[in-house]
Amino acid sequence: MARVGVLTVSDSCSSGQGVDKSGPILVKLVEDYKVGKVKETLCVPDNQQEIRKALMNWSDELKLDLIITTGGTGLSPRDVTPEATQSVLHRQAPGLVHSMLAGSLAVTPMAALSRLAAGIRGSTVIVNMPGSHKAVRECFGFIQPVLNHAIDLVQDKKKPVKTLHTSMQSSNSELTAEIPTHTCPHQQYEPAAGGQPGGQGAVGVAARLRQSPYPMISVDEAQKIVIQHCKDMLKEVEGVKMLDIESVPYTAAMGRVLAEDIVAKDPLPPFPASIKDGYAVIASDGVGVRKVRGESSAGYDPSMQPIAPGEIVRINTGAPVPPGADAVVMVENTKLIEATSDGEEVRVEILSNPTPGLDIRPIGSDIQVGECVLRKGCTLGPGELGVLAAVGVTTVKVARLPKVGVLSTGNEIQEPGEDLKPGHIRDSNKTTLKFLIQSKGFHVVDCGIAKDDLSTLKQKLSDSLTECDLLVTTGGVSMGDRDLLRQVLISDFGAQIYFARVNMKPGKPTTFATCTVNGKQKLVLGLPGNPVSATVTCHLYVVPACKALSGQEE
Repeated sequence: MARVGVLTVSDSCSSGQGVDKSGPILVKLVEDYKVGKVKETLCVPDNQQEIRKALMNWSDELKLDLIITTGGTGLSPRDVTPEATQSVLHRQAPGLVHSMLAGSLAVTPMAALSRLAAGIRGSTVIVNMPGSHKAVRECFGFIQPVLNHAIDLVQDKKKPVKTLHTSMQSSNSELTAEIPTHTCPHQQYEPAAGGQPGGQGAVGVAARLRQSPYPMISVDEAQKIVIQHCKDMLKEVEGVKMLDIESVPYTAAMGRVLAEDIVAKDPLPPFPASIKDGYAVIASDGVGVRKVRGESSAGYDPSMQPIAPGEIVRINTGAPVPPGADAVVMVENTKLIEATSDGEEVRVEILSNPTPGLDIRPIGSDIQVGECVLRKGCTLGPGELGVLAAVGVTTVKVARLPKVGVLSTGNEIQEPGEDLKPGHIRDSNKTTLKFLIQSKGFHVVDCGIAKDDLSTLKQKLSDSLTECDLLVTTGGVSMGDRDLLRQVLISDFGAQIYFARVNMKPGKPTTFATCTVNGKQKLVLGLPGNPVSATVTCHLYVVPACKALSGQEE
């Protein structure tokens, strides 16, 4: 029996100011009609983050088969359930939405104001319903006959699916009478997200879609989806989220995420050091004329002979304080009394009364032995590299950087170094994106150019995805009959398209997908072919994705 969750979205109910009527009705309907057993119920406010959190937890962690939400589907500014739902869906199920809206419009014209979403995340079917207890009963009734079959299809349960399909072929079948309009287009071809044909797409150019089947989402939503999937790829290594761990010279660690705690093996300073230019003195000698015994400059051996009462040593900033001295008097508080003919100081008068410890940095006052000077998880900048140098750490463990591939697509694209062919243009996108990404500190693989035919594109994608964690493509994502990227990703790599239409100009057809190649998760960002669009969307999506994959905080 299917495991079901019912999520009520309501500010008033979640705060205790109202009573949730629709949630309990759904629980009863689910169990009365034997759709499944309700395992989870929850009431959350009209907040996208809270809704997303519940949907992702129930689908990803609890592995529920069906989630039905109620509430937050109207036109009010606080009604955000459809936006939150669409942001977590892997595939849309527009037929379920159409069934509910068509049925509801036959009851009341007010149904035209309802905004519903439905689709699939992983192996979980997610359906939005309105908040009204009357509308919940009606919408559940409209889709109840197909819910169990939908779950079986999503979870690839071949036996019950085959049994139902066989039954539906019978003219006397009760199922056929109950669901007269239900057919299964996947028997003819595997539909891509939004109903776009996959495989070889042998339907002719005249039959291509004239409108994108993908819902429009905001730039903010698109960025959040990309970053979340980048974070999902990371694993915890020694307490830090990263792709993997590697050791690099500290001089090559700029911008990298530290994967180990750095502990000092020496104190800093390693000797008592002068803070000022002046004279090392014995504080108890007080003021008066003193004999200058010599000097201590930075870099001198601190194990010199101790000074005696009445003696002072000329000293520079950072130099070791000689044994026996316990204070430094700055040069401004002294007076020259006697010097040799060649300019060496013989006697100097101390004008201010020193106190023990005056202008001396004790051993380890900056860094003590065994002190953790850098914590794992921090991003190494110029200051952090300086600390590594100060404590003598020249090789450091860091998070591995993502392998980023850049692939251009298009029959008209040729390499920059070739003589220009008729009807062609030189590939400027790959060069721009490659150096843009490299300028942010990431390694880039040049994946070449793929022509706009299915076999060539499939081979180029296979080679590129095998080598890279994140593949960035340009071109092939719009509505042209030669824009094949999404089709090949879905039909040949089993990819899931998370968005393919973003509310922005330029960059509207930007596409984000994930797939598994050789058992490893891969990310694909399909950017438009227009050079300005490609550059803008690279800044908005590719660079943040690279940072997230490298373990850097947002």
